[in-house]
Order: sequence, then structure tokens, then C-alpha cells
Amino acid sequence: MTVKWLMHWQPNPGTSLSSQILTEACQCVEALGGTKDGRWKSSLTFYRPMTRDSSAAASAASSASAAAAAAEHPRDFLGLALQEQPNKYFFILRTHRIIVEADASIQNVMEKLQSYKARVVLNFEGSQYQLGDFQLRVGKCVPNQAESLRGIMMEVEYLPLSSIEKSRQVLEEFFDIWQEAVSKKSLPGHFMHIESNYADFGLQDHYTSQHTAVQYGNCMAQLIAAVRN
Repeated sequence: MTVKWLMHWQPNPGTSLSSQILTEACQCVEALGGTKDGRWKSSLTFYRPMTRDSSAAASAASSASAAAAAAEHPRDFLGLALQEQPNKYFFILRTHRIIVEADASIQNVMEKLQSYKARVVLNFEGSQYQLGDFQLRVGKCVPNQAESLRGIMMEVEYLPLSSIEKSRQVLEEFFDIWQEAVSKKSLPGHFMHIESNYADFGLQDHYTSQHTAVQYGNCMAQLIAAVRN
């Protein structure tokens, strides 16, 4: 898999997101020579443990072994479905610094086990573009079964390389060109790329879908922080 950068729109203080910003961003891609190449959709799910009744909780608490086992279970985690990997599902355990790759059918298994519940589902959807050696995906972030805008995102994929370090300079130069194009629109904000520390998750220089999962996990944290602020 080739290297991706995931970027999110950071509004200026006192301003808010709007669909017009997304429209202008897509126009920027086309102005740079990008041609539309289909649709883009990925989804990120925030899972929390199912609440048990108090009597069951008290009974479990009386058992030292059960308590020890519970301590090993994550309090929450993220699940990621990527359009380009329809047969895979990725779990992001940010507290434990673990990325788990599973078969897509694991979602049905989790639903039957009822150990964890999907509390929030965010859909990333928009358009995909080809631009020379780059593939760009630009779209909105919205809650499942809702239209309220939570974010504006862009994925930039440099198709020739799978090495994070070897592709860094090219992606940085592209990002500079992109920022200049967006600045001409005088929009109330800018796109941001947050550097991910892949080594914390045991990931190496060769880019994989697990690297993408780390970026989406970081993106979720940024979106939550933006809502709180």
C-alpha cells in the first residue's frame, strides 16, 4: 500500500464549518488538474462496553479473577472500515497503542456478543480525484443517519512509494502547493496534517492500512477536541 496523509479542516477562531468550504476545496483540486474518479466513503465507530445491571456487576466485582480480567479489557476503542479494504475491519486501541486487523465479519460477531456498543458512528464521504502521481479524496465527516457537519477531510495518497520517509519530501511539497491554492480562496481556516507517531503502535516505515488506522484515530481525537472547544 502506498503512503497517505490524512488532513482535517481547522476553522479560524470564531468561525464554523460549512458545506461551502467543502465545495471550494473540491474546486481547488480541479483547478490543480485533478479529475474526478469515483466516490469515497469510510466509517469510524466509537465503541463503549455494554452496561450491565448492578447485581451482575456486584457479583463480578466479588471475584478477584473476574476483576483482573476486566482490567485487561479496553474501556473504549475505535473501529474503522475503509473503502479500499472492504473485507477488513480495523480496531484502534489508542490507550493500549494497538491496531488489530480483522475480517469484516467481526462486526456481526460483536453485535451478537453484545459486549460493546457502537456509541458514535462517523462517516467520511465525498469524491475521489486523480492528480498525476497523487490520489486525493475530499469529503465531509457526518454522524451516521444525520446531516450535521462534523468535519471536512482530505486524504492525499502518493501512489509511487510505500516508504514513509522516502515520500515525506514529496508530500510536504504537495501540501505547500495545496495550501497556496486554498489560500487564494480566502477561506476562514486551513487544512492541517498531524504527524502520527507510528512507532508507538509498533509500525515500521513500510506503509500499510494499519498506518491509515492510526491517522483516523488521531483524527477522531482532533474532532472531539474541536467539539469540546
